[in-house]
This record gives sequence, C-alpha cells and structure tokens, in this order.
Amino acid sequence: MTLDLTLLPSTFAVSRLAPNAPIPAWATTAPIFSVTRTIEELSIVAPEATVPADVRAERGWRALKIAGPIDFALTGVLASVLQPLAEAHIGIFAISTFDTDYILVRSEAVGAAIAALRAAGHKVRD
Repeated sequence: MTLDLTLLPSTFAVSRLAPNAPIPAWATTAPIFSVTRTIEELSIVAPEATVPADVRAERGWRALKIAGPIDFALTGVLASVLQPLAEAHIGIFAISTFDTDYILVRSEAVGAAIAALRAAGHKVRD
C-alpha cells in the first residue's frame, strides 16, 4: 500500500491534564488540535506555541498527515506507516480522525522518518 503524506509546518506538544480538568481555551484555538478524555487523563495535542509553559507536556513533535479520507473498510493503513518507522527505531504518537490519521514524530527524527517512509514506497511532501 502506497500512501501520500504531508509534513505539517507546526511543531506540536502532547499535554496531559487531570482527568476532570476543564478543557482549557488554549487547547482549542489552533486550526489543528486533538482533545481526548479518559478516566485517567485529559490529553491534548496542539501546536507547541499555544501550550503554556507551566503545562505538563512533551514538546517538539512534528506531524505527518496521511491523505484522506480513508475508507473505514481499508485495513493496514497505520501498519504500513508504522512498520518502517519501527524498523528505523522512530517512536510515534498517533491521532486518528474520522477522515484520516496523523503520525507525530520527534522533531529531531523527522528527517529519518521521512527517509524511512519514502524507502517503504510512500510519498511524503515536506
């Protein structure tokens, strides 16, 4: 399976708040963000520049967007991207939406990630 991916220009942060915390205004102001609440945490992915310095966060992530929409019946989409990244020892953070998937990699690994994805036959626009 060959996929088209685009490297987004922003650098992102993955933040963790208390599970009962209200969703902060800064979390929803950017054109791209993700908010997930579980019984253990409130997890927010947003552009790094929008996340206050005092918020617990892993900063310095870049996002690769898989071109969509992806049919729900299609299998192996994430596996086809994650396998070459795993073989290159590149850790990821994934976000799925109704239409597509986003793969976040550390900023310092983005060049190696793009090279690994291209070697696996994917098209990556950076």
